[in-house]
Amino acid sequence: MAMSAWRPSLDGVVEVLHAHLTGHAYPMHAHDTWTLLIVDNGAVRYELDKHQRGASGDLVTLLPPHIPHNGTAAHPHGLRKRVFYLAPDRLSTDLIGATVDNSAFADPPLRRRIAALHEVIGQPGEDLEAEGHLADITERLRARLGFPCVPERLGRTPARRLRDVLEDNLVAGISLDEASRLLHFHPAHLVRSFGREFGMSPHQYLISRRVDLARRLILAGEPLWSVASGSGFYDQPHLTRHFKRILGVTPKAFRG
Repeated sequence: MAMSAWRPSLDGVVEVLHAHLTGHAYPMHAHDTWTLLIVDNGAVRYELDKHQRGASGDLVTLLPPHIPHNGTAAHPHGLRKRVFYLAPDRLSTDLIGATVDNSAFADPPLRRRIAALHEVIGQPGEDLEAEGHLADITERLRARLGFPCVPERLGRTPARRLRDVLEDNLVAGISLDEASRLLHFHPAHLVRSFGREFGMSPHQYLISRRVDLARRLILAGEPLWSVASGSGFYDQPHLTRHFKRILGVTPKAFRG
């Protein structure tokens, strides 16, 4: 059995857990958080509300707070899983009943978004991307369980106002929650509206504009060690990674 767990800085995620279970069986227990689980290898079998359930790699599993459950690997080679424990207020208590009735379901786009959040959470300088993933994940969960909070018809105004806010905070940055409070739109609404209007996430837009600023600083003769902070990146490796991803060359090669 191997396990790693940590408390991320992302608001709304209480704990991240990655585990490879081979022989351990969890007894009946309960959490005060929402348990959002994906299985990478093997399968899990558990009891929830006196009913036997199970999940494998193609499913998303959501277990509600304060409802006891157990868990054991249901595969000869064990189980590899990744889990987010979400703060209780990230999803309404109105969803608990629907979650008990339908705790595991197939939703490939949602599963991909959860996996993407696992990849980016905790990476320096990627806070806005993590926030965007979490907002979209929680909204997709609400919609899946019959309680959507984002209207189907999305106007263009929220996206354009968010773009202006990102431009005003290009170097300093701004969190999605801060932008949501400033613009008086739900975070998930902002993310979905922005993607529909511009074909990219707010984080992708911000990074692309920071790369654009970085190349101007380089061409203006700024030393490479100061370009990262001057264009809003966490550090020079952070700048180099995104600069090369977008332009195909490193900042040093771009300078020539």
